[in-house]
Amino acid sequence: MVTAPKSREAMKERSQDEVVVNIQNLYKSFGDNHVLNGFNMVLYKGENVVVMGKSGSGKSVMIKCLVGLMAPDSGRVEVLGKDINGLDQIALDQLRSDVGFLFQGSALYDSMTVRENLEFPMRRHRKKFANLDDTLPLVKEALENVGLAHTMDLMPVELSGGMKRRIALARAIILKPKLILYDEPTSGLDPITAKEIIELMRSIQKKYGTSALIITHDVDCARVISERMILLVDGINYIEGTYAELIKSEDPKVNAFFKK
Repeated sequence: MVTAPKSREAMKERSQDEVVVNIQNLYKSFGDNHVLNGFNMVLYKGENVVVMGKSGSGKSVMIKCLVGLMAPDSGRVEVLGKDINGLDQIALDQLRSDVGFLFQGSALYDSMTVRENLEFPMRRHRKKFANLDDTLPLVKEALENVGLAHTMDLMPVELSGGMKRRIALARAIILKPKLILYDEPTSGLDPITAKEIIELMRSIQKKYGTSALIITHDVDCARVISERMILLVDGINYIEGTYAELIKSEDPKVNAFFKK
């Protein structure tokens, strides 16, 4: 793995108690298909990190290991100071209440209204809202954050693709998470709508101080949103640094991502 010099020095200045995600020597294979081959990553409090890689490079597998949906063959995954592999189901569910997830394609429930879609994660994590008698204020706040307060009683079929993505983002932040995982947040959107989603992501980070891990193929998204980028190649973090640092690389594997 190659680390751009400026980024390495900046990371040294961050204290250990600012670490939100710490992945060390992560391995995962499916038969003879070795997907992750010692992947490493650190995400700090309030930081946006973009992970880019070709289709099938292991990005989705890494995310699933991060949230405990898949067990790695070996390696350590710590989220918010807790070892994922050492948690029982109750502790894992509690940890997940501090993690928001924007799924690729939005993944709204077609049979539920917008309000019901936003209330769904609150029902799943009842303990976090044990003293909450009325969910409406939180639903309104989340929708106002994405500029769609008027859609509360609509069904997903009545929404455009961009609106669905905004609703999905509102659902991701309704638990007031410390960490948000974005899976291809601008995929399938026109350039104007994609830009609006990126601006919303930045606004939410500023308002709530969240940390974010963004999986994307969208170089423009990575350029605008990332404070640090990691290129996942051959199952490892091949190189990392800022967009400005990586765009200057002469490595052909790096250049392939930037179409140089």
